[in-house]
Amino acid sequence: MTKLRIGGVPEHFNLPWRLAIEEGLFKKAGLYLHWEDMPGGTGQMTRGLASNSLDVAVLLTEGITKSILDGLPAKILNVYVNSPLRWGVHVPKGGDIQQIADLKGKTFAISRTGSGSHLMSYVMAHEQGWELHNLKFNIVGDIFGGLWALENNEAQAFLWERYTTKPYVEQGKCDYVGDVVTPWPCFCIAVRTEVYEQNKEVLHQMVQIVLKRAEKLKKDSQAMERIAWRYNLKLDDVRAWLNQTDWNYEGKIDFADFQKTADYLEMLKLITAAQKENLKEKLLGDD
Repeated sequence: MTKLRIGGVPEHFNLPWRLAIEEGLFKKAGLYLHWEDMPGGTGQMTRGLASNSLDVAVLLTEGITKSILDGLPAKILNVYVNSPLRWGVHVPKGGDIQQIADLKGKTFAISRTGSGSHLMSYVMAHEQGWELHNLKFNIVGDIFGGLWALENNEAQAFLWERYTTKPYVEQGKCDYVGDVVTPWPCFCIAVRTEVYEQNKEVLHQMVQIVLKRAEKLKKDSQAMERIAWRYNLKLDDVRAWLNQTDWNYEGKIDFADFQKTADYLEMLKLITAAQKENLKEKLLGDD
C-alpha cells in the first residue's frame, strides 16, 4: 500500500477528501492517505512540500504556480476546484474603513509570504489602480492571527475565503467591505516532484477518486446540511457557496488557466518573464 501525507485547509472545499478517506475509497485503491489540516493555508503547504513534511497538497492555484516558478520541486497533478474563489475583504470592526478604496496605504494581514491572502492583496491593489510596490504586510500565520491583527490595529485589512470568515463578521470580530474574486480556478492538487516520479499511476488514480466523490457530494440532497454541521456554517451561506462552487468533475486540465495565472503574476511583477519559459513542463511535468 502506498502511503502519502496530504495537507489542505480545514474548510468546506475539502470535504470530498475527508469523506473519501472516511469511506475507505483510497484504501480500496491501495492508497493510504494521512490528512493534515493546514490552517495557515497555501503558504504553510508550500513550506510543507519544500521541507518534505508533506507529499501532496490541495492549495491555491496562484500560490502553487508562483512557488513552482520560484523553484519549489513540485508538480501540479490537476485542478481540484474549477470555480474561482471569493475572497472577503475584512477590516477592523466599527472603524472608518467603509469600502475597499479606503484601504489605500493600509497594512494587510497575510498568513505567510506567497500565500493566497498575500497574492490576492496584489490582485485587489491592481484592480484598484494602486502602486503595488507601496503595499505593506504583516505576517500573522492563519485566520485567527488575521482577526487578532484587525482587533489590535496591527493591520487594517485581511483577505480570506468569504464564507469561512462570515461567522466572525456576524460575531462582531471584524467588518466586511467587499470581495475579490480570483480570475482562475481556485484550487489545485500538487505533489513533490520526487513523489510524482515514483507514483504517477496511483496519484492520478487518487485524483479521480476524490473528484468523483466531489461530484457525488454536489448531487447529494443532504449536502448542505452535512457541510453546515461539519463546518459550523449557516444553511443559507452553504446554499450560496455550493451554488457558486464546482469541483473539476471530469478531471480535465486546461493549460490556458495556468498560462493566465502566470501572465497575471508577471503583470503584478511577482515573477519574471524568464520564469515562464517552458511553463507547461515546469508546472505539469511530462504527462
